[in-house]
Amino acid sequence: MHFSSFFWDPSEGIDLGFFVIRYYSLMFVLAFTLGWFITKRIFDREKLAQEKLDSLFIYMVLAILLGARMGHVIFYQPELITQDFFSVFLPFSFVPEFEYTGFQGLASHGAAIGVIISMFIYSKKVLKRPVLWILDRVVIAVASGAIFVRIGNFINSEIIGKATGSDFGVVFTQLGENFTRHPAQLYEAGGYVFVFLILWFIYWKTDKRQYLGFLFGSFLILLWLVRFFVEFIKEAQVDERADWVLNTGQWLSIPFILFGTYMVYASSKKKYNTEE
Repeated sequence: MHFSSFFWDPSEGIDLGFFVIRYYSLMFVLAFTLGWFITKRIFDREKLAQEKLDSLFIYMVLAILLGARMGHVIFYQPELITQDFFSVFLPFSFVPEFEYTGFQGLASHGAAIGVIISMFIYSKKVLKRPVLWILDRVVIAVASGAIFVRIGNFINSEIIGKATGSDFGVVFTQLGENFTRHPAQLYEAGGYVFVFLILWFIYWKTDKRQYLGFLFGSFLILLWLVRFFVEFIKEAQVDERADWVLNTGQWLSIPFILFGTYMVYASSKKKYNTEE
């Protein structure tokens, strides 16, 4: 008997009869909603117009969804490009039959790249401030959103952890298993809570927000360090070479951590004070 284990077997979502609201999609709605309120508070402090926040929201939603989807396809499932091309861009599967899948197959590395590119465009066309200025602020909302994404992964019984080899852990019943695994998604979500709190504290309680790239660099370091270490207890999402010490997720995290370290170091020479 599994005295210290937890059996996880949720439904797919809220069944309205004519439509099912998938929990994973609901987590994205919560993530974007909370992110909007967080960014609004920041924009209010910075005395920025509401229309610039509205534009930012559109840029962020498109960047995260498209970037995350393309990142997943490129890094983890490139065969979709030839086997089911339209499913790369749409929340539907067309092979072997038409099916609504919602938001599935999203990679955080791709989302990060998408956000950086979109914020560069947004800063030039809308905000008229340095791209690092807006990146320093949106990463606070992004960190909060990452928490809900991983909770969504847990609800979906995906991106699972390795077997614990003991009674401790979670039994993912939907996978047809009767042994315990690490709830790696919840470990990662918990780590992101601390990332969010640290960034929030730095922005509101210190003057580091005035140094271009400090918050952005701190985000890259902290978030991908969490991802890097949690990967040790995750099942590989793609077939890995047996002689690889690290998995794909860890190799992809290292450049972000190194770039973040550089950004924190370089920020000491890039003070940009708009509050005087």
